Amino acid sequence: MVEVLVLLGYGWVAAAATMVVLWLVQRRTGNAGIVDVGWAAITGTLAVLYGLLGGGELPRRLLLAALGAAWGWRLAWHLGRDRVWRRPEEGRYLTLRRNWSPHAGRAFFVFFQAQALAAVVLSLPFALAAQAAAAFPAASDLAALALVAVGVAGETIADRQLLDFKRNPGNRGRTCRAGLWRYSRHPNYFFEWILWCGFGVLGLASPWGWTGFVAPLVILSSIVFVTGIPPTEAQALASRGDDYRAYQRTTSAFVPWPPRRDKGGG
Repeated sequence: MVEVLVLLGYGWVAAAATMVVLWLVQRRTGNAGIVDVGWAAITGTLAVLYGLLGGGELPRRLLLAALGAAWGWRLAWHLGRDRVWRRPEEGRYLTLRRNWSPHAGRAFFVFFQAQALAAVVLSLPFALAAQAAAAFPAASDLAALALVAVGVAGETIADRQLLDFKRNPGNRGRTCRAGLWRYSRHPNYFFEWILWCGFGVLGLASPWGWTGFVAPLVILSSIVFVTGIPPTEAQALASRGDDYRAYQRTTSAFVPWPPRRDKGGG
């Protein structure tokens, strides 16, 4: 476990230094949304760093580096393109900037460093796998790869179904119930969590591998209670009203499940 902690220490130094740079960038641009881009990119890059520095089986280190980088760098590109590059600052960060005034600069510095620490915590399964000496492929490696594949496929399908729905002008103001969205109000979040369960399983090749499940638990808590479902549903209720309330009555919030019969509001 000592070797794993050493890797995490290297990761924390790299993450903290990167977030200092990004904090300076947001001071210049006035857009704190870059923290999300940084968090995703750092998490993916830590997987690569651990793959390079780890002392475990080389094929497993290559696998964890490829999986982590593919997830983190793709998400960073998506967030940077859609939310930051030549975009105004998102409302949630405008609200924080207003609430933290006149000490927003210092408050955002702490916030950025908290995101660096979060990236290190989420990188724990990668660090565990990077130091695992078990022969490759172990059953946990194959299970992890399967879960990650299911997660990526499910999230990609859900995102595509929602995009196709939104592209139809006739669906303006309506709630998507197509495909996976018939069975879950947030199938994209569900399959993102499945992907992270795969990352957690990847660390099981290490004797301390069970500790890596802190990462999917953190992701699940964030999705269900903090930055995922609550603000998304609040926005949906504000924009779609009764149509979304009916959707809530019939459709599972997270885990895909056959829809219930709508008994009407009460």
